[in-house]
Amino acid sequence: MLSFLWSLIIGGIIGWLAGLIMGRDIPGGVIGNIIAGFIGAWIGQAILGDWGPVVADFAILPALIGAIALVFIVSLIMKGMRKSTD
Repeated sequence: MLSFLWSLIIGGIIGWLAGLIMGRDIPGGVIGNIIAGFIGAWIGQAILGDWGPVVADFAILPALIGAIALVFIVSLIMKGMRKSTD
């Protein structure tokens, strides 16, 4: 149970950092940050591997790079959706 909670915290921090680096808000607040962190970590580690420091089963650098890519893609999709409703 404690490792799951630790994973949620680290996933949220990774998602939050990705949003800060990109200068874009992640929809969903804290839950959105956690989801972006988890999905970004999965994408980053699948593409880049497990190099760099590892915390709570997250290879921090690939996870952060994957989360940044995810935030960028989601922001493009959200921007396109806003334009289509205008």
